[in-house]
Parts: sequence; C-alpha cells; structure tokens
Amino acid sequence: MRTTWEEAGWERLGTGVVRRRMPGWDETIGVIAGAGGVLLVDTGPTLAAGAELRRTVRGVLGRDVTHVALTHPHFDHVLGTAAFAGVEVYGAAGVAGLLRGGGEALRQDAVRHGVAPQAAAEAADHLVVPRHQVDDRTALDLGDREVLLAAVGPGHTAHDLAVLVPGRPGERDVVFCGDLVEESGEPQAGPDAVPGRWPAALDRLLTLGGEDAHYVPGHGAVVDAAFVRAQRDALAARFGTANSPRHDRR
Repeated sequence: MRTTWEEAGWERLGTGVVRRRMPGWDETIGVIAGAGGVLLVDTGPTLAAGAELRRTVRGVLGRDVTHVALTHPHFDHVLGTAAFAGVEVYGAAGVAGLLRGGGEALRQDAVRHGVAPQAAAEAADHLVVPRHQVDDRTALDLGDREVLLAAVGPGHTAHDLAVLVPGRPGERDVVFCGDLVEESGEPQAGPDAVPGRWPAALDRLLTLGGEDAHYVPGHGAVVDAAFVRAQRDALAARFGTANSPRHDRR
C-alpha cells in the first residue's frame, strides 16, 4: 500500500507540489509531480540521503524521479544527485564547470559541516554534473504542467537557480528559492557569495513569483513576498549593492 506525502513527513504546498525540510542541515527538498514526469528540487548531502528521497518518491507516487533541478552548488543540495541514475539534471549556467572540478572542495566542506568522511568521499567521487544549463529561463514540461527554471543569481552563489511552479486553479504559485532566501536564520554569505548582487537577485525572484506566491526558502519555513522583500532590504543594508538597481529585471 502506498503511503501519503504527509505520512512520509512532507509538507503539501499545492496539487502535486510538496517539500521536506531535511534533518541535519534543514535544507529544503521539493517535488513537483506531473502526469508525464517528476521533478526533484535538490538532492540532499549524501548518496544515502538521495537514495532515501528516491525511495520516498517511488513509495508515494508509484513512479520515479525523471528530472532534477539543483538550486546552487553547495554540498547539502547536490551530493545526493548520483542516487538518481538516468535522470535529466538541470543547473544554472556555469555550475557544470564548477562541479566538474569542485568535488574535492565539496567533500571538504561536507566533512567540515559534519558529514561522515566516508560518506562525503563517496558522494564526491560520484558527483553528477548537470547536463542541462539554464542561462536565463527554461520551461520544463512534466506532462500536464509546465515548470519554469530561472537563473536569478548571482547572489548566495554565482549560480543560483529558482523554480517556479504555477498553481492549479484556486492555488498559489510556488517558488523554490534555494538559499537566496533563508527563514531559519540569517542568510549565509560564504566565500562564493556575490553579496553586492544578492539584492538584485531577490528583485528578480519577486518578479518571477509575484505578490501572492508561496516562497520556499533553502532553509526554514515557507514565506511570503513581504518576507522576501524585507530580506532583500536587509541584505542591501548589510552588503550594499553593485550594479543592482532596486527594480532590476532579468
């Protein structure tokens, strides 16, 4: 007997749209199910985490993930991708080259944040490079629904990808933001962040989703446009802006 998303610990955001806050680093994983395909947003920090996600999707839907979208190239969002053999993997333009030569850096970062060394090494050895690179916007057909992948960065990293899921009638649109938006803590700006351009990335994110969408942060609870706008203003005050007009459009 199939389980339900709720029984499996996932939060329902709309018809065929769910997300889960993963244990450990609280990163969000999303699933969008259409009649002709299943899109997974990010894959977790290890191959074991990816395999568990794969089993969960099959256990609820009775079919497998067909597409993966990686919101940005940090270990807790990409190291589980090799558990999804044969799927079509998407990332922002430039992320493939970064991942192609970045396995060791990801391994070190994962271990530094508490991933077991053997699990981190295994995931880095099997690191998957996206075959499909999104330079601006790419529409993804899942059968009875179309999802929009948008390269809205740089900001949190140089390669930030957002996923817009138009709502069914009577439902809100859903935007998976990756770590461009964080709710459970202050946004983290590591050495690969582009902080001066982060506010403009959030402007593009707000243009993508509009005022009424659900915005799903990379870490934390689902938020609204007002939260994203407030975080945008806080980042602008914290870092300033570089060539980032308030109403920049991509």
